[in-house]
Amino acid sequence: MTEAVPAASTTREPWRDRELPVAERVADLLSRMTTEEKAGQLAGYWAMPSGPGAPVAPMEEDSHEGPALDEILDRGLGQLTRVYGTAPVPAAEGAARLRELQRRVASGNRFGIPAIAHEECLNGFMTWGATVFPSPPAWGATFNAELVGEMAAAIGATMRAAGVHQGLAPVLDVVRDPRWGRTEECIGEDPYLVAVLGTAYVQGLERSGIVSTLKHFAGYSASRAGRNMAPTPVGPREFADVIVEPFVMALRDGGARSVMHSYTDVDGMPAAADERLLTGLLREELGLSGIVVADYFGIGFLQTRHHVAATRGEAAALALRAGIDVELPTVRCYGTPLIELVRRGEVPEELLDRAAARVLTLKAELGLLDGLPDEDAEPQAPELDFDPPEHRALARRLAEESVVLLANDGALPLRSGDGVVLAGPLAEDPFAMMGCYTFPSHVGRQHPDLPLGVEIPTLAEALRDELPGVRVAGSRDVYVADDADIEAAVAAARDAELCVLALGDRAGLFGRGTSGEGCDIETLTLPGRQAELAAAVLDTGTPTVLVLLTGRPYALEGLADRAAAVLQAFLPGEEGGRAVAGVLAGRVEPSGRMPISVPRSASGPPVPYLHSKMDGPHDWSEVDPAPLYPFGHGLTWTRFEYGGLRVGESAATDGSVKVSAVVRNTGDRAGTEVVQLYLSDPVASVVRPVRWLAGWARVRLEPGDAARVEFDVHADRTSFTGPDLRRIVEPGEIRVAVGPSSGDLPLQGSFTLEGPVRVLGPDRVLSVPVEVTLL
Repeated sequence: MTEAVPAASTTREPWRDRELPVAERVADLLSRMTTEEKAGQLAGYWAMPSGPGAPVAPMEEDSHEGPALDEILDRGLGQLTRVYGTAPVPAAEGAARLRELQRRVASGNRFGIPAIAHEECLNGFMTWGATVFPSPPAWGATFNAELVGEMAAAIGATMRAAGVHQGLAPVLDVVRDPRWGRTEECIGEDPYLVAVLGTAYVQGLERSGIVSTLKHFAGYSASRAGRNMAPTPVGPREFADVIVEPFVMALRDGGARSVMHSYTDVDGMPAAADERLLTGLLREELGLSGIVVADYFGIGFLQTRHHVAATRGEAAALALRAGIDVELPTVRCYGTPLIELVRRGEVPEELLDRAAARVLTLKAELGLLDGLPDEDAEPQAPELDFDPPEHRALARRLAEESVVLLANDGALPLRSGDGVVLAGPLAEDPFAMMGCYTFPSHVGRQHPDLPLGVEIPTLAEALRDELPGVRVAGSRDVYVADDADIEAAVAAARDAELCVLALGDRAGLFGRGTSGEGCDIETLTLPGRQAELAAAVLDTGTPTVLVLLTGRPYALEGLADRAAAVLQAFLPGEEGGRAVAGVLAGRVEPSGRMPISVPRSASGPPVPYLHSKMDGPHDWSEVDPAPLYPFGHGLTWTRFEYGGLRVGESAATDGSVKVSAVVRNTGDRAGTEVVQLYLSDPVASVVRPVRWLAGWARVRLEPGDAARVEFDVHADRTSFTGPDLRRIVEPGEIRVAVGPSSGDLPLQGSFTLEGPVRVLGPDRVLSVPVEVTLL
């Protein structure tokens, strides 16, 4: 055991000197710490509240097996877990509770160092009464990185004002199988889209002073059959070129200071025990300098789920060597079990020092080595408002830009509410607007009498505001278990001139919903009997608009082709009802584009748009994997025409090529087009995707106006993992295509890369600059 150095005058201790470099301060502080105190910096603590309410997660009771806070205070503490996000507390009460816990932590250890307080923040600060922003697939549908960054900055500012230091977001998992319940936490199925929007989120959170945490490293979303925590059957090229790619940009360009490991195992190696993944790849190749935190209970799972450790101590040793710095949500393995192994020499103390130094470095950056502020000396903070008007306005703008018009035979926009009936199980349900990682869905539903905490208009309320004549004949059972619900909807549709049918998900945790963590599905059929309900309503012959409020895309076999229009909104947040109603009424133009393709059939495993050439339709199989609505698809109230393609003829394998096209609004309404650029590699040394997204631009045009959109495509954006598993650029032809979606590309061209095969390093070009010029 490392003996403590006797305390000297505090004014002479170098670690207290703010003028010294952080590395010197941390080294001095570590030299004064005992083994127990170093281990304390690696520990999280979940202060579970007492009182009514079911557990948030099925593993939550494991937290009660850990030590009481008073038992470990003298060691110090690395992190405090979800003081706001575990039980409903008003803002002021939560802030007071956090201050009291921090006071106990700081006064309980001889250095006076408080803990890092972390919270969930994927759809907004996950606490009662905070703004509920749209879900990540809705971000993806906007194709608007700037707006996502504004949202993250707003979330971060709220958290910082509440005394929080770290947010457990964004999720950078690339959707590979939308049957996975956590699809609703993912931005989309294209790694470049995920990278650009995820990086914007990171930048917004970090500039607000909150440590962002990239999740989940790596391969979680590619689990077998879309099952939560199932093994991830991917090869090294898919892993590098699809799964890991968003993390590269978020770390290098975004400056993320934390990463959370994945629960899954890849080729038999659990991420939490994988040194090549968490140290070799994440730190040495991708450059993470911050901390790696455990996904909740993930270190213990090495013993209880993966069975690669016989004891908690063995699990701790595996995780520490792999590179996990902090055990969350509460200490079990990194406490006494780890300390005893270090004392016996079975775990080198240098590994403990390495992790503790990373945690203390982050605390120094956050000002936590300087102790807590003197509350009496600080000016009184204004009353906390977790849902201010400016945040609601931002949530509304994001929701409006995310709504995707999938199909329309002219039924939309609605001219008036007369003769219109709104039916379906999601018509009057505020939970239809919220993802799993929002406070009302994640925690609030365990407290049945708890108010939502924020105003969340239902689609019925919002549509009546837009079109007062609309009748409502909704139900509240997302599974449509009762025949009477189907009969009522059919009767209402028969009596109407047009029916708006609201279908979709009710997010929840571990089987308490149709979408969300632990809510995986076998087929992409609408929940419960919703497809039967929709078919019955369509059978009436009344023109029917399908409104899908979902966390994932669902197959619409036999429904979409009979509907008058189809509208998709991915759990669009507290202002989602108003956004969807605004599109239905024509006040808002639909400008969202699909971040995930919609399958044609619910049977069989879905095929992502980023598939290889042999994975597409061919004569050797009767299965048609073509989507019903492709990645990037979305209609508007107007029409756009493409032309004027210009492509540079050639470039060196370390050069770049300009690609540009003209888009013109040929309709009679203003509208926004998302101009998309795709690349393909006709001949390569390994099998390449049929095409991949290389860039895009949101272009708003008045009727008759046109713009030239120019992409600066560096050769690095054609790179891939080659035969020897090094990332390379190969010479040869590269084909380009420009259009409104991956399935509608009217402009085709090509350029040639010349010169030798080039091996890329960590400084490769990751993005494609875009310039829009109005003509």
